Amino acid sequence: MTYLPPPGADDPRYPGHEGAVPPPDPMYPPAQAYPPQPDPLYPTPTSGYPSPSYLPGYPYQPSPYQQPYAYPYPPMGYPAAQPTDGMAIAALVVSCVSVLGLCGYGVGGLLGIVGAVLGHVARGRIRRTGDQGDGMALAGIIVGWIATGVGILLLAVFIVFFILAAGDASAAA
Repeated sequence: MTYLPPPGADDPRYPGHEGAVPPPDPMYPPAQAYPPQPDPLYPTPTSGYPSPSYLPGYPYQPSPYQQPYAYPYPPMGYPAAQPTDGMAIAALVVSCVSVLGLCGYGVGGLLGIVGAVLGHVARGRIRRTGDQGDGMALAGIIVGWIATGVGILLLAVFIVFFILAAGDASAAA
């Protein structure tokens, strides 16, 4: 083991220290030659990353767009994002499906009632918990009640049509 003299041991300002080497300090071990450590920013193919086949012999370099670590918390000064209420999402989805169900002889009106009720319940929960999704719940309420109204209107038109058609059939007989 070689000992490195402290800086200034050969300085002419310190007479009598030329060539004298003080004993090593037990608190600070002498400098040792450590093996070179791999660079964590550019891992080699032997460090667990696959070697790209289009560049044989070159170390693997990750894409600059890859995120090495996803932070579980927002940075200081930014509030954490509130989750979206699932019932608000369900209200909007059921109400939109009820609009499609209007093509089936007004059956979508029944789903519109379900979507509107889900929207009302979701808005109450959102007011209590402070979650996101109030706009989706409101949209579910509006679309659900409109689909219900259109469904009732279509059902009334079908009933009137069948009554008139039955009256014409009995008058023709």
